[in-house]
Order: sequence, then structure tokens, then C-alpha cells
Amino acid sequence: MSAEIRRFVADDGVELLAEMVGRPEMGSVILAHGGGQTRHSWRATARSLAQTGWRAVAVDLRGHGDSGWSADGDYRIERFARDLIDVAHELGDRPSLIGASLGGLAGLCAEAVIAPGTFNSLTLVDIIPKMDPAGVSKIMGFMGANLEHGFASLDEASECIASYLPHRPKRQDLSGLAKNLRLGADGRYRWHWDPRFVTGGRAPSQLMSDFDARCESIAIPVHLVRGRISELVAEDEARAFVARMRYGRFSDLAGAGHMVAGDNNDAFLAAVTGFLANLAQEAGHD
Repeated sequence: MSAEIRRFVADDGVELLAEMVGRPEMGSVILAHGGGQTRHSWRATARSLAQTGWRAVAVDLRGHGDSGWSADGDYRIERFARDLIDVAHELGDRPSLIGASLGGLAGLCAEAVIAPGTFNSLTLVDIIPKMDPAGVSKIMGFMGANLEHGFASLDEASECIASYLPHRPKRQDLSGLAKNLRLGADGRYRWHWDPRFVTGGRAPSQLMSDFDARCESIAIPVHLVRGRISELVAEDEARAFVARMRYGRFSDLAGAGHMVAGDNNDAFLAAVTGFLANLAQEAGHD
């Protein structure tokens, strides 16, 4: 199944690159990756959605992959939220959103704070507003550890990831990893995102005050998919968050940490596609 590259332009002029696959028989689904990742992390998910009648739109968030970087280094959650709102409006069919970590927070911000009703549903992949501070520190520490000097080879980058994710089998094929790195003029590999995403600092704005409480106003279906060994989202906090939603669903996947899709992709695909299929059935799609 061939993919189409499409470019969207955010309201501040930053170009956002997306990879689209499938026809919108059931509707469109925007796939928004986590911080430090790219659209390529959704390849299996996009293909599965396309095979079941959805148009999957995997976006490189600003500052990541092949999308443009913020000229002023603005990488606050609300900036990413506005980008997703722009993409949704240009698609024109009120898409659903699947957002991992950063992408999920941006979707929550869009629905709870900036533009309620932008999406048909939200699937949040191991993310809620109340995150474990130790887990956040661990993730940011990993992202910043090789920020300046990068890696001498793909093998060195793979070893770094293996140390960070000891529960996951070490990857043997490094072709996928290469898509998340860029080769510099000095011959070293660095992550395929703007370093200011980590170093710039993102103090919450007034717009984001009381963000967690405002999530209760979300009127669309919300599906939280948690990795059972998540270092970021505690089970009790996850269940409490879902219970506050008007229409909430919770999937807790065994054998998965914060990188849910990469840790247990089969279970992740079953949970995500099942949720969307149920919504489509309720809406009258066969």
C-alpha cells in the first residue's frame, strides 16, 4: 500500500510534513508521535488502520523529522496543539487523533483548552496530565545525554537505546533507527529533532493553567492506552483520569512500558483499532 507525502503549513508558517496512507472510508486518523520520535514510529499502526478503511495521517511534529523547526524555539504544548488543529481543519473531516506522549498531550490541550470539538476521538498513548516526575526526568535525561556530541555510529546509538530500554530485545536491523537520526558534516549521528526541544525550556503559559481540571470538559470519547510497566503513568492516576471523562475507556497492556507500540505492538494495534471500530459502528459505518 503506497503512501502519499503531504505538507501542511501551521499558522506561524512552519511546514509540517505528513505521510498519508489509506482511503477515508471510515474517516481520517491523525497519528502524533512522542517527543524525540518521528512519523516513522507509526508505520505498522498506519498500515493496520489503512487496511481497515481509515486514512492514516502520520505527522512529523514541528522540530522533528522532516518538518520545519520553530524559528523562535517555541515548543510548548499549546504550540503543538495548534499545529494539530491546523492539520485537522485542513483534512476537513473531523479526524480522530492517536497521540503518544507529547502528541497525546497536544491533543488534550486542543480539546480541553484551545478548540474543543476539533477531533472525533482521542487515543492517548501512555500519557495523562499528572505524570510521574521521576519518569519525566528519566526520559528527558535520555534525550539530553547525547544531544551535543551524538553518536559515532548507528550501532552506538542502538547500544544507548538498549541500555535505556533493557526490557526490549535489542534491534538487529538498524534501518528503522536510521530514520530517527541525521548524519552531520562531522560524520556523527544526532537525533532527528531540534535540540531546543530539550534545551529551550517550556514554562507553562497562562493558557495552560489548571490544565488537568479542564480536561473534564472534554466531550468526545477518550481512550487511554497505558503500558503496564510505564515509568510515566501510574495505574491509579490513569484509572482516575479515565473515570473523569464523559466517555472514557482504559486499556492496560502487559509487557509494555512508555513506548507502548514498540514494546507490544500486536496488543496495541488490537486496542486501538478495536476502539475506533466501535466508534465507527456507533456512528453507522459498517
